[in-house]
Amino acid sequence: MATRHLSTQPAEQHNRGRFLDAALAVLTDRGVGGLTVRGVAEAAGASTITVYTRFGGRTGLLDALYERAFDLLREQLLDVPPESDDGVADLLEVALAYRRFALESPARYAMMFERSVHDYDPDPALRTAVLRTTFAMFVGKIRRISSDPAADARRYGYLLWTSMHGLVSVELTIRSQTPLDDWFIEPTDEANEAVYRTGVLSMITGLGLHN
Repeated sequence: MATRHLSTQPAEQHNRGRFLDAALAVLTDRGVGGLTVRGVAEAAGASTITVYTRFGGRTGLLDALYERAFDLLREQLLDVPPESDDGVADLLEVALAYRRFALESPARYAMMFERSVHDYDPDPALRTAVLRTTFAMFVGKIRRISSDPAADARRYGYLLWTSMHGLVSVELTIRSQTPLDDWFIEPTDEANEAVYRTGVLSMITGLGLHN
């Protein structure tokens, strides 16, 4: 993948990684409001001019952070158990890994998918690249269990992903608010995961996918 400002020198990549780790920490601890050149520089123990030198400015920094977040998502999706004889169960495991990633850092997830940084529009080429690398995992697992070779796996993947995204986004919103006494889901991770499982499996079934 390529961001607007990317050096391929190993030493430079190491230094960029240090700044991106600092930016992720700022995003998690302070939210999107802390994603300023000064805020990231302070977290990295460096000067603002160093951030400008490495990233070309705030937009370049945000592009790199956006890319790094999707790299982390891809790594988490790849870290699911090896493929088994049950393709549906394997697809569900990837879907559950997606949810865990979102819950680990709602601010990071929001930056990736919800335009939480209102004045930031990811570079189109970058957005295409990062979405392709993660989305392809769902498409590949759907192709594995589709009974119709002519089926549009990308379309099915999109429908499944949007369902997952909706379930996760609503869960994150509810978690951020004062609990309701009469809400039908118990305020526990286990209860929310059970609902998520049901939703994902219902979509898989509705799409006619099976082993």
